[in-house]
Amino acid sequence: MENSTLLVNLTFALGVAFLGAVLAVKLRQSAMIGYILAGVVIGPNTPGFVGDALTVDALANIGVILLLFSIGAQLSVSEMLHTGRVAAVGACVQVGATIGIAFVVGQLLGWSNLEALFFGAVVSNSSTAVLSKILEDRGESGSLHGMISIAWLTVQDLSTIVLVLVLTTLSRGSGNLGVDLAKSIGKDLLFLLLAIPFGLYVLPRILLMISDLKSRELMIVTTAAFALGTAYASTLFGLSLAIGAFVAGVVVSESDFSQQIADEIVPLRDIFAGLFFVSIGMLIDPVFVVKHLPVVFVVLVMIVLVKGLLSAGMVAAFRFPPRVALLTGVALAQSAEFSFLLARLGLDLDAISRPVYDTLLAGAVASVLISPLLHSVSSPFASTLDRWFPNASTEPDEIPAAVLAELRGHAVICGYGRVGQVVGDALRRRGFPIFVIESNPRLVRRLKKEGILVVLGSADNKVLLEMAGLERARVLVVAVPDATIARAVVEYARANVPRLDIVVRTHSVDERDRLEDAGANEAIIGEIELALEMTRHTMHRFGVSTLETQAIIRGSRERAQRKP
Repeated sequence: MENSTLLVNLTFALGVAFLGAVLAVKLRQSAMIGYILAGVVIGPNTPGFVGDALTVDALANIGVILLLFSIGAQLSVSEMLHTGRVAAVGACVQVGATIGIAFVVGQLLGWSNLEALFFGAVVSNSSTAVLSKILEDRGESGSLHGMISIAWLTVQDLSTIVLVLVLTTLSRGSGNLGVDLAKSIGKDLLFLLLAIPFGLYVLPRILLMISDLKSRELMIVTTAAFALGTAYASTLFGLSLAIGAFVAGVVVSESDFSQQIADEIVPLRDIFAGLFFVSIGMLIDPVFVVKHLPVVFVVLVMIVLVKGLLSAGMVAAFRFPPRVALLTGVALAQSAEFSFLLARLGLDLDAISRPVYDTLLAGAVASVLISPLLHSVSSPFASTLDRWFPNASTEPDEIPAAVLAELRGHAVICGYGRVGQVVGDALRRRGFPIFVIESNPRLVRRLKKEGILVVLGSADNKVLLEMAGLERARVLVVAVPDATIARAVVEYARANVPRLDIVVRTHSVDERDRLEDAGANEAIIGEIELALEMTRHTMHRFGVSTLETQAIIRGSRERAQRKP
């Protein structure tokens, strides 16, 4: 009968999770929201079928392990280092300040000290999964604010290890915090001393042998066994399953097999992670949430407004343009998978009450729901900010007026990231003059040392575009990944210099059409050109002549660029 009960609960949980996820995706929301709402449907606080909480929880624990192992394995230290100190310092300050403010607010709401601390921990984190989807949908994955936000989230994820350690110690402690923390840290270090060598030296050798066997099934089983085994081993040291799994993922993230490991675990992770979010939803009482909407609104304000402003303020403090600061703040103004984990941890440790748990979850879910809308509303206003408050670090006087006056027949490059740098390097090797507008202060400093004419600020800042001498330029290269900025640059340039040649990068056929309508001579769709280059290479391997290959590519380009 137990097997029958397990099967019934698993079937209903996955079935309702599927329906919830479909609805959420149709509404352009994260599937995570659909899973949580599905949990509410089969929970004890709503009519109809009621899932067995213990059974679903047991399955959900597997989801927690695989989810956090996957997050740890995909952490990118290089992305964090690429953005400089802004992510490392900014995220640490933001997390600490958010917890401090939330602690005070929690006490004003009448919550206990532990509940107020868990409140701060829950609202301090943001979701990598939610943000990555929004950035991808908007074509902003390679934007400066996108890279800063992703690096920021890496630091937030790492901070969760500390939060879980401290909060668990406080909840279970004997009253002597110093001694309890020392014991916990000692156990953590011992666990790391065993886990790190195994993850860095033993596991890669095992995976190499598995890889030689060319069996995908064995690779999946090995990866899952390592994730679950490490999580279980962490409990022997008094740590939680979640922390053990996350540490295991972080360890393998530095391995040559990290990407393969992350890819192989995805199918299992998605199934059981769905059950984890279903189990969270089962504990929510919708009636309570409706009755306590003002308190839920306070939680939402903490997540969106307070955390968003703290994040934006830290980015601005590092002298990034106002636009980048605002969009980074908006990107981080939502809750994370770790937020739900921390709330559940508090409930399991009896550190927070069910009413507080319901309130925190309702506010966190609401923040995820409104995140896409906030991005859409903030983008136009962000560009306006740069026009209202030209960045002081632009320093136009650093480039002598005589040098600007003599600048002729040059290329103006807006955005010197991966795309702009390739164009700029090619021009410089041929000795052609370039003028760069870039919003990353760290990159601007490097370009100045290399003797490149560069100014700091957003590419759609009219002051900077005037300084670039568009009327004397040979070509304008718009290489910024942000579609809104790109369109503004093209419109300004075409209105003021009608004969200027303009080439711009884009991500879709619809956006290409809008840019060409705005005046671009050519709008390059990156994904199409990538596919065509791969086609050229493939045709060459099949022995197709160069002339025939060029004709094939020309026809493919014309068909690919048509509207579907």
